[in-house]
Amino acid sequence: MMNPQQQRPSFGRRATSAFTRLLVTLLILALGGAVAFLLSQLNARTFTVTQEAGQLVVMKGRMLPAGSQPFRPGDPRLADTYAPIPLEGRDVSTLLEQKFTERDELDRALFPVLEGLARPRVQSDEPAQLEKGLYYLRRAELLSGLTEEQRRTLETLKADMAFYLARQKLEEARRDVTEALAQLKLAAESRNRNTQRANQMLTSVGPAAQALEKALRAVDASLGETTGTAPAEPTAPTPVPDPEGQQAAPPRQEPGAPTPPATPRPAEGVRSTDSETQERPR
Repeated sequence: MMNPQQQRPSFGRRATSAFTRLLVTLLILALGGAVAFLLSQLNARTFTVTQEAGQLVVMKGRMLPAGSQPFRPGDPRLADTYAPIPLEGRDVSTLLEQKFTERDELDRALFPVLEGLARPRVQSDEPAQLEKGLYYLRRAELLSGLTEEQRRTLETLKADMAFYLARQKLEEARRDVTEALAQLKLAAESRNRNTQRANQMLTSVGPAAQALEKALRAVDASLGETTGTAPAEPTAPTPVPDPEGQQAAPPRQEPGAPTPPATPRPAEGVRSTDSETQERPR
């Protein structure tokens, strides 16, 4: 029979076996840590979107194998780009199921949402809706990862928006011109320190302002725009009053030419000469 001491492995073998098991364990832990690190990096680069309180919120993965948090970049420009988007009842259920490993993919997915929100508003005649449409267009312009087709669509929307904004500003200009002419007429008809200057402004800019107003009204009529009330007729400029407070008819003359004095015309059938006054009996 073998000696029990001969059946037991030697100390060297036991040490080698323990070292091997330790090495394998450390290798497994290292591989597990490497896998966890790679998964964390992949998750940190992943973007998703969620819907909260009627807004579309962009989420970014944490530096963990799983989990996400609202995307809050340090760059202020990026913060404006990926701020929560008011959905105003728009359905984005298909977008909530997607994951994006690159920011360009996220940009291309967010553009249809902003386009759908902006398109009906840039074609509206209401100033409040136009302001909302302009807001969504500006948000879409901040997306840098758009495709060429999306960029062409964005340029088309901007062109539509430019037309409606221009028409709105022209309408505001027409109302401002009408109000300015009315205020100048009020100042010219009253006796105050600005009466003469008001008449000079009416004489200088009145015809051009009235021509501009008529042109804007004609454009509004050709476009079929309804303002709800009939446009008022342009106000004629008030002539410059003479020093005694009497207003003379505005003669057509060259700019800078002196105004001829007004000669009083006696009434028909009435004689008021000095000779007759002297011959009148006392």
